[in-house]
Amino acid sequence: MPNRPTDPPALATRLAGVTSSIVRDLLALTERPGIISFAGGLPAPELFDVEGTAESFATVLSTGARAALQYSPTEGNATLRAIVADRYTALGLPTRAENIVITTGSQQGLSLLAATLVDPGDAVLVERPSYLAALQALTLAGARLIEVPSNGDGVDLDALAELARRHSARLFYTVPTFHNPTGRTLDAHQRGRIAEIAQQVGFRVIADDPYHELRYSGESLAPMAAFCDSDHVVSTGSFSKILAPGLRLGFVRCDPTIKPGLVVAKQSADLHTSTLDQAAAAHYLATGRLSASLARARCEYGRRRDALLAGLESALPPGSRWTNPDGGMFVWAELPEGWDAAVLLPTAIAHQVAFVPGASFFASAPRANTMRLSFTTYDPETIAEGTRRLGLALAG
Repeated sequence: MPNRPTDPPALATRLAGVTSSIVRDLLALTERPGIISFAGGLPAPELFDVEGTAESFATVLSTGARAALQYSPTEGNATLRAIVADRYTALGLPTRAENIVITTGSQQGLSLLAATLVDPGDAVLVERPSYLAALQALTLAGARLIEVPSNGDGVDLDALAELARRHSARLFYTVPTFHNPTGRTLDAHQRGRIAEIAQQVGFRVIADDPYHELRYSGESLAPMAAFCDSDHVVSTGSFSKILAPGLRLGFVRCDPTIKPGLVVAKQSADLHTSTLDQAAAAHYLATGRLSASLARARCEYGRRRDALLAGLESALPPGSRWTNPDGGMFVWAELPEGWDAAVLLPTAIAHQVAFVPGASFFASAPRANTMRLSFTTYDPETIAEGTRRLGLALAG
């Protein structure tokens, strides 16, 4: 008799603690007709500058197609890196092109930083709650995640310092501007103190800032790295929210102590980000069209934020609380104690509306009575209908 086949090896143990993103899973709902989904953090496609982007691709292909279709340096297109550096400088953080590495979306930047800066078992501090995909990347790298509690509208600074010392933390991950999922923004005092604590205790901060330029009210703040020496704060950013997510263009701003390791990690991941997309983005940004496109998006997103906030007044049950963000894409809501957003989600979907239950954004001890709602995808009239449906679903 032939020998019985032996089962193939199991998946790598590093995947054991990494769960699928409920946000990505819920995106399938946006393809179902009739559903109004507040689940995904999606830019509004009708606000994309399709004409300008198409012109940039056409120009690149007509004037330098062979270079645009060839392999390119791992660090990224030199012109694009210089433009990103200039944008940081304009925000109050002097930067050179040598500080920039172009990545395939800011999500790749997070994964590369986790691979470069974290060894299995290292303590990494994260906000409570925190960006789900960052939790995935850090967990996959073997990090031991430790949550830092919030204190009002920001991070509990005393807890941050105490936890960093107690656990000899290597990193603190934060979304300082229009936080995902809560929408909050760390003020100048918080940014300065976090940078100061990082220098005193000796850990690095990953300041993940993909929403920085989506401000609709309030005063602009300098990036966190402007508050300390660059060795302690690494910044990530993205063109997904301000240009187009389909280009998958992000960037990391880092110092010379990190960059060589980051480049090696990227070489092992994909050699380099799409040469053509980088060249087209560099051309587009050089034309100056992004400023007008961003102005349109800020105006419209501000109206959509206001529509969601207005609708939540009657949609959520008495005793609920929610954030009032100055920008970004998200509102974070807390239902009364005892409510469970995950249990309510099927009822909401039956009413043709969706949201993200907040439990997925916690590294431990999730709060079941929380939810994240994104306001950027729909016009104010559709948002009003969505919140009406949400109110009916939550009313039972």
